[in-house]
Amino acid sequence: MAFLEDHKAKFDDLLIGLKLQNREQIRRNANGGNSILFVYPPEEEHLYLNKASEILDEKNYKFINIADLFVRYIDKEGWSDFSEFYKDSSATSYRVFNSDDEEEDLMDMIIAEIVDAEEKGLIPVLVRTGALYGTGIENVNIMENKTVMQLKYPLIIFYPAKVKDNNLYFLNFKPASKYRCTIIE
Repeated sequence: MAFLEDHKAKFDDLLIGLKLQNREQIRRNANGGNSILFVYPPEEEHLYLNKASEILDEKNYKFINIADLFVRYIDKEGWSDFSEFYKDSSATSYRVFNSDDEEEDLMDMIIAEIVDAEEKGLIPVLVRTGALYGTGIENVNIMENKTVMQLKYPLIIFYPAKVKDNNLYFLNFKPASKYRCTIIE
């Protein structure tokens, strides 16, 4: 199993990247970005998240579960209203989750959790990011957000994907951007 062979080196690389003297290196490697994509096989997500909960303590890190936020967003809207709105917006369904209006959407909720981590002096860690598939919210939308770019600590994104021929594939099949981040694979 790749996890047993790779996890220690990946987590070591992550912790080294987070050291104060290496944070500027992250921005240089990430084309000015302030994010780390921690890439692992989707089928091994539970193993990596379990190991992350052992290594990344709650005194220094805030885990932000995207799947939980997704459910909270739908619950806030109510299933009937959400379902109707989603059907009515089929041509632009991505706007249901990431719009420019004043209504709080999923993207707003994600950024609010990241801001909360920053205000508490914690490093934000996005997990269960596979829940973003189909929402129109891409990793680059989060990484290029002004708030994320200005964080004191880099945003860590646990990212179920593979890297093949120097290309990143979210959930092993969807081409993804790696422009504003440092990748740990």
